[in-house]
Amino acid sequence: MIACSVNQAKKMYGGHIIFENISFEVKKGDRVGLVGRNGSGKTTLFRLLAGEDTLDAGQIHWRKGSTIGYLSQIPEFDSGISVTAVLKTAFSELLEIEEKMKKLELAMTKETDGELLQRLIDDYGEFQETFTIKGGYEIDVKIEKVVGGLKLADLLERKFASLSGGEKTKISLALMLLKNPDFLLLDEPTNHLDLMAVEWLGDFLQAYEGTIIVISHDRYFLDEVVNKILDLEDGELTCYHTNFSGFIKEKEEMLLREFQAYEEQQKKIKKIKEAIKRLRDWANRAKPPNEGLHKRATNMERALERMEKLKRPPLNRKKMGLEMDASKRSGNDVILMKDVAKRFGEKLLFKDVHMHITYQQRVAIVGENGSGKSTLLKLILQQVDCDEGEVRVGSSVKIGYLAQHVFSDMDDETTIIEAFRNEVPVTEGEARQILAKFLFYGHTVFRKVSQMSGGEKMRLRLAQLMHQDMNVLILDEPTNHLDIESREVLEEALDDYNGTIVAVSHDRYFLNRLFEKIYWIEEREVHCFEGDYTWAKEKMAEKRLMKTAIEPAPQKRKKLEQEKQQKSRENGDIEKELEAIEQSLVTLDKKLAGTQELEEIQKMYNEKEDLEKQWERLYEQLEE
Repeated sequence: MIACSVNQAKKMYGGHIIFENISFEVKKGDRVGLVGRNGSGKTTLFRLLAGEDTLDAGQIHWRKGSTIGYLSQIPEFDSGISVTAVLKTAFSELLEIEEKMKKLELAMTKETDGELLQRLIDDYGEFQETFTIKGGYEIDVKIEKVVGGLKLADLLERKFASLSGGEKTKISLALMLLKNPDFLLLDEPTNHLDLMAVEWLGDFLQAYEGTIIVISHDRYFLDEVVNKILDLEDGELTCYHTNFSGFIKEKEEMLLREFQAYEEQQKKIKKIKEAIKRLRDWANRAKPPNEGLHKRATNMERALERMEKLKRPPLNRKKMGLEMDASKRSGNDVILMKDVAKRFGEKLLFKDVHMHITYQQRVAIVGENGSGKSTLLKLILQQVDCDEGEVRVGSSVKIGYLAQHVFSDMDDETTIIEAFRNEVPVTEGEARQILAKFLFYGHTVFRKVSQMSGGEKMRLRLAQLMHQDMNVLILDEPTNHLDIESREVLEEALDDYNGTIVAVSHDRYFLNRLFEKIYWIEEREVHCFEGDYTWAKEKMAEKRLMKTAIEPAPQKRKKLEQEKQQKSRENGDIEKELEAIEQSLVTLDKKLAGTQELEEIQKMYNEKEDLEKQWERLYEQLEE
């Protein structure tokens, strides 16, 4: 069944065609990844699908009655509303029904007219049935599931208006997931999420019953979630029925076939042109000139004009030119931490940290948001002091730092070329040559830094780093805002870099490709693993299991047996109580059917309601 179809879509901005003649279909239950370079029009297409912008030509058709979830901007709420209240707005229809049920309950306790009371009972029954079918009794469970997965528990009691932009984006994502629309449009949903939340979101979307289109630069996330790729390139859209890894392979094979077909046609065109030239030459040398040969040459020329020319496929697109060389090498011991602890007020971030980073090592720091990853980097950079222990930076160490929020404190009027030359002392001509390698061409170098996108700011900062005297790179979320192609260029450059690298990242592909040592922050402890992220994740899971298995085996078995017996006794007691309540309900129903006294009916109805609530509580307890 088709959930959405796009036919001959065209969109222009300021006379510039973003794309035209785009057609595709999305079937119900599809998981689609929309990929393409930054600026190719992916977000524009999302806005059109969500109805937030209009086409210049073509049509978009939705399955009748479809609900669409798209987070284009952070929604507005009253300044005093809490995060919990914001999340509950996802169930506004159910909460309205619940409010009506409460009013009916109050009315039923006061009503003395038998006919009116029966009408109230009937209305209440209808509302309760709707409330149950639509999952009204599961609202809190659903909120807990999403809050736990996206690691939002610390934000629940705060006012929504007091949150940072990143925190508001996470809450808005949670709100959209709770609304459970038929069609989810997710534009970079993993931004602002830590590694564990990204993995949870991947699992959640795999089990999602609706249809999904997602824009993401996280390659592992795309592989986990999608089963179809839409590739938007040069205003054209190509569909691949595979995940991201399969798409890369299929696209390379397709480009190779197209290039071979293009080369074959070029050879054929060259031969035809040579034949036309020879025929004309022979015709002109004949005495008198041979009209038949001239006519054959003209016919061949017309046939060549009518031939449909194949476009040369773009095998070698312009990529960011990134080459990093370390300056004079550092000593063998680059960074050393011993018994380090750090607090902010009463909050302990971590304690007893031991870290030893040596020359040319690739080290990554991972952990949940707020666990202290960026603080560890600031300790290394000596931007903050530790509360206990010592931090030593080795001899001849020259650090290049890539912050998570680059140029956030820069003057609004500073241009790209000025920002570059403030850090790298070169002439304007040299600066323009260097910036061109980072895809800043011509007049674009005079754009203001404040008007740049996140990806452009990251490219500019990388250009600065490449031309600075350094032998240790400290990178805080370096792949943020970079498209997949730019991430690959960065990975290749870092792979060839002959200095030391320390990075914080939530890109699992990036971590697995480059890093050989992982420091994992969890529950105020920093664990060290020699291996990539996947290896560290397995070992961390083993450590958690070992932590829960500290008790000696015989003692633990005895305790488990006691707990099991206790549970069994409790369950038996609950089952007996449930049976007793069910029997009481049957008795009450018989009494209700046989009495006409209004006071008695009201009294028995209240008693029945209390018994039903008691039964529900006991049943939930038994389920747990």
